[in-house]
Amino acid sequence: MKTVMTIMRTAIIVALAAGILAGQAQTQAQTQPQTPAPQEPAFRPALLEQPFPDFSLPTYQGGSLTLSSLRGKNVVLIISRVYAGEGRYCTICDYKYAEAVEVEKKAKLREKYNAEVLFLFAFSREEVAKWLAALPAQLEKIKNGKNPPEPEKLDQQGKERMERMRKFFPLDLSLKEGEVPLPFPLLLDADRKLSKTLGVFATEWSGSKGDQGIPSVFILDKNGILQFKYIGQNTADRPSYEYLMKILNMIGR
Repeated sequence: MKTVMTIMRTAIIVALAAGILAGQAQTQAQTQPQTPAPQEPAFRPALLEQPFPDFSLPTYQGGSLTLSSLRGKNVVLIISRVYAGEGRYCTICDYKYAEAVEVEKKAKLREKYNAEVLFLFAFSREEVAKWLAALPAQLEKIKNGKNPPEPEKLDQQGKERMERMRKFFPLDLSLKEGEVPLPFPLLLDADRKLSKTLGVFATEWSGSKGDQGIPSVFILDKNGILQFKYIGQNTADRPSYEYLMKILNMIGR
């Protein structure tokens, strides 16, 4: 009998000890400081005369670019539409990119205005690569539309289309296949977190459906303050590079 009582007392003591240890472990776990989960950068809307929200994005050329690393320079951030509908590239975007390359070559825009020019794409690297590869043929298509072989034989609608193209695309620009120049960092916003926050991404815009950027321009001064903001209302409504250089001239180096 004594042996049974001894065994029972031992079991009770062991159970109480186990309960105490479990309680201590739970208390320690509760009081142990929790390491906060890493948070993604919170993008914010861009407000005129306020600091532009910082961001870091991969570039098509490789590596990544953080906006604040450009402090001390003016920044021209251009959003390309890329697509004008399912499977159709935006002709004006094609031209505007080639025009930017030409302006930089002739006017030395970045050197003259102590500026960096960034192109933002709300698409993956693969999609941007396809767009760049298609640029030479797209520019050739524009030239053919401006200069048809027998313009006098066009009907009224054809003549109006020709004149409209000559107005929209005054320069005869061309690029060699496989040799599209990349003088500007091309930012890749494939998950569209920045583009959506800035309000420059849409699935339906200017009369066409499909994933597309909204043509836009943001100009920041060397202190990172937003001095100019343009978000397109239709695809033909875009400021010229001459106009953007006037803004840069007002902002100063």
